[in-house]
Amino acid sequence: MGLLLSPLDGLAEHLGLAPTSATLIVALTHSSYAAEHGGASNERLEFLGDAVVDLAVADLIVTRFPALDEGTGSLVRSRVVNESSLARAAQRLELARYLRVGRGVHKENGTERPSLLADAFEAVVAAMYLELGYDAAKRFVQATLEPDVATAALRPGDADPKTRLRQWSESQGRGEPDYVVESEGPSHDARFIALVFVAGVELARGTGSSKKAAEVSAAQRALEGIDDA
Repeated sequence: MGLLLSPLDGLAEHLGLAPTSATLIVALTHSSYAAEHGGASNERLEFLGDAVVDLAVADLIVTRFPALDEGTGSLVRSRVVNESSLARAAQRLELARYLRVGRGVHKENGTERPSLLADAFEAVVAAMYLELGYDAAKRFVQATLEPDVATAALRPGDADPKTRLRQWSESQGRGEPDYVVESEGPSHDARFIALVFVAGVELARGTGSSKKAAEVSAAQRALEGIDDA
């Protein structure tokens, strides 16, 4: 397949980057493409972007939602800085159009996977951070995610399953849950299986297309088991 699925002009202009930006191109390069064609993937940029997004959202919560205390703010942030939320942000940017992926991922429409999209969003944020500085990256993240933060702030108690399971576990004096994640299948189409333990006891198992999704699935199953007990 070609260099990119679509010309980068529109996306680059929206981000304030040059269409020829090498950093942006790496941010849009999945590991499956890098394995087939050589060069760098976006994994290191995703690692950096994760921290930038987390800080930018925390800054937004503190400065624009002063009524939220530390605990509630953490719940709001967890509902915004997660795979499903960031994947939706990537979809609004139409990042799938620009991603470089391997033949197997492309054939199976893998560019629509939430895990791949969320990672690409974080990698793009990292590209902005490296080329334009933190302030520019922060403005972009906050403008993109502020509606999600505002929605989460209205009902901060609607925590994600992992947070709810941790709160239950700690309230029972059992400490934080532990997750063990395994994968099966080829790297471009891996299936992840997560086991969640509380105080050394396995509560549930869950599956997903990413480690995060599998952990969320396991936490949700554990919560369902607790409710039925």
